[in-house]
Amino acid sequence: MKQWIQHSERPTRAGFGEGVLEAGILNNEVVALGGDITSSVGLDLFAKAFPDRFFSLGIAEQNAIAVAAGLALGGKIPVFSTYGVFAAIRAADQIRVSLCYNRLHAIIGGAHAGISVGPDGATHQALEDIAIMTSFPNMCVLSPCDATQARLAVLAALGYTAGPVYIRFGREAVADFTTPELPFEIGKAQVMNYGADITVIATGHMVWEAIQSAVTLRNQGLSVRVINMHSLKPLDEDIIIKAAKETRRIVTIEEHQMIGGLGSLVASLTARNFPVPVFSMGINDHFGESGQAAELLLKYGLTADHITRKILSICK
Repeated sequence: MKQWIQHSERPTRAGFGEGVLEAGILNNEVVALGGDITSSVGLDLFAKAFPDRFFSLGIAEQNAIAVAAGLALGGKIPVFSTYGVFAAIRAADQIRVSLCYNRLHAIIGGAHAGISVGPDGATHQALEDIAIMTSFPNMCVLSPCDATQARLAVLAALGYTAGPVYIRFGREAVADFTTPELPFEIGKAQVMNYGADITVIATGHMVWEAIQSAVTLRNQGLSVRVINMHSLKPLDEDIIIKAAKETRRIVTIEEHQMIGGLGSLVASLTARNFPVPVFSMGINDHFGESGQAAELLLKYGLTADHITRKILSICK
């Protein structure tokens, strides 16, 4: 079993901001659009380094996407970020028609995604963005597991020219356990732990929880495969089908509605190719609420202990 070591805790939004800054250094055509929460989503690094390439558009997400489309048509590579609920849901029409329909090279940062945004409550907790963004033709959807991968996700998006890229990331500090040397490739998931008894496919912050559960279960005699599905579209179909054939049981976990999210993507794929039981963990068709991130993850069953109990109940 690979020994993942939690070196520190950092918010994934910090990695996103570092990635945007690096992208700006690598390519002079990169411009950034802010939505009145520049530092909160990590764009302040870019704004300070390239003030002439940063534009604050205020709380006008639909307009920001339209501006991004115009910039992309003019040869620029726009990066826009705000809360995931506003980026993916409020501006969904503009993303669908202006960016996806035209296959424009633009990067959208869906910040503060999931239930762990915490005290901001249901209106600000993006729990439907995966379902919406993955349904759009030509859209690429990424969900990095930690700050290090969030930076790499931006750099991967910089080189992805087949259409717009939506990058989903959180607000709270979480385990930053991967290394820059771990390859981050769009459309290719990563096996974080090899196992033969059951597979856990996780995305975003839930990957670390899945790894911790696998450690606990190893001590109880269960061999758990953990897959980091950081690329939700395109989806790594081969790694999922291989896991289905070799372990015969799959658990998915995500900070998102179970309807239309990672669980739905995995269940649909296995049903068409190699049917196995798929047990989904996530938000069960309701809105979140205000509270501290750790309290909400505990209440809604999104911790390593919950994964462990789920797997034990399945395997018994």
